[in-house]
Amino acid sequence: MRDAITGLIGRYDQLGRYFDRDAIDRINGFYSQSALRLAAVELINRDAAEIVREASQRLWKEDPELILPGGNAYTTRRLAACLRDMDYFLRYASYALIADDATILNERVLNGLDDTYKSLGVPTGPTVRGIALLGVVVCEQLSEAGVADAALLDSVVKAPFDHLCRGLASTNVRAR
Repeated sequence: MRDAITGLIGRYDQLGRYFDRDAIDRINGFYSQSALRLAAVELINRDAAEIVREASQRLWKEDPELILPGGNAYTTRRLAACLRDMDYFLRYASYALIADDATILNERVLNGLDDTYKSLGVPTGPTVRGIALLGVVVCEQLSEAGVADAALLDSVVKAPFDHLCRGLASTNVRAR
């Protein structure tokens, strides 16, 4: 797994170039946002179960058919699988968040996931909404704690969640 700095070093090394102003600005941005990234990851580590619970409750409230008979989260086994997947997405988003590199989610999560969901008949629309809600809950909790303003939370903390949403939304699968 790489982070923003090692990825940047790798690109410049391949080109055989010294860092230019853009690279230095990128490194400066990485370090200037490190306290926010650490606060977000600490929150996720500490409150993962609560974040998943809150996001899932919001999802069920928005789309109650999911937990009714015939819905993809109906039955205890399917509900548990949905919550497990939300926790999985939250954990991997925290890795991408601390690394400041959402592309690590491609290899670790997105590649092959659409095939898996298609084979299981899992609709990605509600999954995408659930992931977006995870990002919203994390940002709300950080905002309530006074960690950063909403604009910075949206641009930094939501980035991995948005990346996951875009990746899954491009292969939206309908429920069977």
